[in-house]
Amino acid sequence: MLRQEVEDFLFAEAALLDEWRLDEWLALLTDDVTYIVPATDAREADPSTTLSIISDDAKRLRARAEQLLGNHAWAENPPSRTRRLITNVRIRRADTTTVEVTANFAVYRFRGDVAETFVGRYEYTLVRRADGLKIQVRKAILDLEALRPHGKLSIIL
Repeated sequence: MLRQEVEDFLFAEAALLDEWRLDEWLALLTDDVTYIVPATDAREADPSTTLSIISDDAKRLRARAEQLLGNHAWAENPPSRTRRLITNVRIRRADTTTVEVTANFAVYRFRGDVAETFVGRYEYTLVRRADGLKIQVRKAILDLEALRPHGKLSIIL
């Protein structure tokens, strides 16, 4: 039952991001959430001591989402079309309150005449709250060797 619950949660999260329902997505996060996208040449490095592409706490992540929704991010105005595929969901550890999960992802981003593909692995720490699972840690580890062709990441992976 737990694996099905986790898969349903991850699939629902992907749909919220693809549909740019970021306010609803923010409700899936704990108050102490961290969102990390490590540098492509230091995928397993500690984000507290190594430069990352993204290393956001709750406050910064909420500001990022508000910026994207408020049309203040020129790279996402109008918003890109995205499609997320989540696969190979694996429960790494679980107890009564915490679940550590890995999953593979492919995120397709379409903007104008440019199509980009981001492929990698998610590492989640999910916590059980009265209203369901919440994301405490969300790490998106890219398999790409570099962010090409533009060298930027303007969406939430």
